[in-house]
Amino acid sequence: MSSRNQSPQIAAAGLPITARPAGALPAKTLAASTIDSPAGAPVATPARANEARLVAASGVHDFTIEIADDPLERAQGLMYRQEMARDHGMLFDFGKEAPRSFWMKNTPLPLDIIFIKGDGTVVSIAANTTPFSTDPVPSEGPARFVFEVNGGVAAAIGLAPGDRLLHQRVED
Repeated sequence: MSSRNQSPQIAAAGLPITARPAGALPAKTLAASTIDSPAGAPVATPARANEARLVAASGVHDFTIEIADDPLERAQGLMYRQEMARDHGMLFDFGKEAPRSFWMKNTPLPLDIIFIKGDGTVVSIAANTTPFSTDPVPSEGPARFVFEVNGGVAAAIGLAPGDRLLHQRVED
């Protein structure tokens, strides 16, 4: 998946850039936080930068993630990926909230594109996006993060706007 906010030359070049697994973050962004699950039990932010949690009415769902946080990584996204484990995803971090728009050019996998505010609140979900489409897939409000998972995962876990993402980069 490629961000339409990026240079078309980068996306069109088909550069062999793969988002790196999330690495160490500066100490100021590693503050642990907890929120209450729908059942009322506290849920902590994952300790590792390559892990994220989605907290939905159905419970807590853990993912192993890759992070795309620079223009080249965001332009490449999940393009050309033929498969991805059901509990994996890619977290795009844009650093600030703004309207976001993605497309599926060169992306053979149907994806759920989850738009998320800086505080981890899900803004909107584009479910089962069409592989290889160049049609824009916009957020329904400003988002700092975009979390891409396999198509159908959001529905399978009952994810909805207002639910939460927990990750070390999310601001309290």
